[in-house]
Amino acid sequence: MATEAAKVEAAPAGDAAGKNSRKLLFGIIALVLTGGGVGGWMMLNTRPDAAEGAARKAQKAKPPAAPIYFKYDPAFVVNFGGEGSARYLQVMVETMTRDPAVAEIIKNNEPAVRNDLVLLFSSQDNATLLSPEGKEKLRQSTLEAIRRVVAAEGGDSKLVENVYFTSFVIQ
Repeated sequence: MATEAAKVEAAPAGDAAGKNSRKLLFGIIALVLTGGGVGGWMMLNTRPDAAEGAARKAQKAKPPAAPIYFKYDPAFVVNFGGEGSARYLQVMVETMTRDPAVAEIIKNNEPAVRNDLVLLFSSQDNATLLSPEGKEKLRQSTLEAIRRVVAAEGGDSKLVENVYFTSFVIQ
């Protein structure tokens, strides 16, 4: 009888240990599956960012197109200043773009650009043009004037990247 009581007492203890080990096993499986799901979700959501980063690196590695310069020839010669103080300004201007289509628009519309620039240059005053800041402001205004003509002709004005004064003489 004593052996039967020991078996009865041992059986519930064994069943409890089995239930606890099953709970532990199911808990571990649930934890692994949850971790795998979270990890998979994170991989899928970060994958486009990695692809975009690779695309950005490829764009940075790709060298930009060679610049195309358009030289306005002959130089601009305008008189400016108030009454009694006639001054002359001679400016050589070159426009820079990297897009052949925009370069063609600039070339085909040179008379319109020259007109706008003659009006711009002749409206300046001597004190402004003598300072470096004034010359830079005039350069920016020149760039804006050329961009307006390109935009009016259906081109992308942002592709007119820069304007350079290759000669600047005031008398």
